[in-house]
Amino acid sequence: MTSTAAATAPRHMNRDLEEDDDLATTTQIFVSKLRASAAGFAAAAGAHSAIVREAVPPARHRRSRCRVVLLYPDGQEADVTFLGPVSSSASPKEIAMSQFDTSIQLWLGAGQERSRRWLVPDEEAEGGVAVDVTAWLDR
Repeated sequence: MTSTAAATAPRHMNRDLEEDDDLATTTQIFVSKLRASAAGFAAAAGAHSAIVREAVPPARHRRSRCRVVLLYPDGQEADVTFLGPVSSSASPKEIAMSQFDTSIQLWLGAGQERSRRWLVPDEEAEGGVAVDVTAWLDR
């Protein structure tokens, strides 16, 4: 019996490692996609350029985050942090990871309205508030 247990243990460990690799790959794709969206963010905001300073994928215990710094032609900067959903079995109103960048572009292009309905306290965000993209889409 010991040999059977030993034979199945490595396969089980490999399966777990593959699942971890899938999660790592998904995380890398999420971060890369947000960073690659910087030019689209700038265009949507009417800015000269944009830099994605922070890109954090969602997890069961945290919301997705994206911090964007926009540089406008007149030299002004805007530093905006966006929050998306927590990773879970997606409900119909949740933004999929693949839609977070598009949702940010929509908010930027729609006039960047700041309302207490979708601005939420966030100690790590510039000015202490972040845009809750999920709440904004649900307006």
